[in-house]
Amino acid sequence: MNYRLIATEVGDLVKWDSSVNEILRVARALFRFTIEKFPNDAITSSRAQTVYNCILSLAKQEMTAEERNGLLVTFCKRITPEQHRDKLSQILEDGLGPSQSAEKEAHAQFVSRGFHSLILEHCKKLFAQGNYFHAIFEACKVYNRAVQEKAQSTLDGEQLMMAEWGPEKGVLKLTPCKSETDRNVQDGMKFLSAGLMRAMRNPTAHEPAIHWPIDKQDCLDMLSFISFLFRQLDKSVYFKQ
Repeated sequence: MNYRLIATEVGDLVKWDSSVNEILRVARALFRFTIEKFPNDAITSSRAQTVYNCILSLAKQEMTAEERNGLLVTFCKRITPEQHRDKLSQILEDGLGPSQSAEKEAHAQFVSRGFHSLILEHCKKLFAQGNYFHAIFEACKVYNRAVQEKAQSTLDGEQLMMAEWGPEKGVLKLTPCKSETDRNVQDGMKFLSAGLMRAMRNPTAHEPAIHWPIDKQDCLDMLSFISFLFRQLDKSVYFKQ
């Protein structure tokens, strides 16, 4: 794969339709690293040079090729106007290879959502392959297991969530559970987690995928919700009464 060539060609493609500020706004929203400068005397447009800097900075980062290519595709699509999308697809295919097409674009969309690390680990490949039903099932199973482990509990599913997130006898605490607001937040987490088990895990566990279809947008929305629950679990403390 030739990131330098891609950087040059994409910069040339968008230099008349994007501003430096727009390019940097997209880069800062997607990338969690500093954009370095890579002077190139052959580039005379400040906008094309900005694109070049962003893509070559990405190329230097330590991450898997899959993650890097996913971010590259997302960045390029975000800064390219609709009328140039066909040309962009050709540039990316030539630079990354034909295998980077639909699956890579799906992967890029997935990575750009900023999901919890366990969602990335267990659901990324399933989502990129279009297996939305099974991506949700995996996310629910992993959340259930994570709650069991942190709560040191053998309960499962909805019963687990109602017991271990409860403000009175539960062992997983987001708040001190002393004020009304504390208890409301804790109860909310309990019901959100129990709702996940009833509304998402149970149907995917007991219904054939063909009878309970999940499209891409619904899958992303569900995974965002589960990712939120994972982050709350990370913040919780184990408190045995």
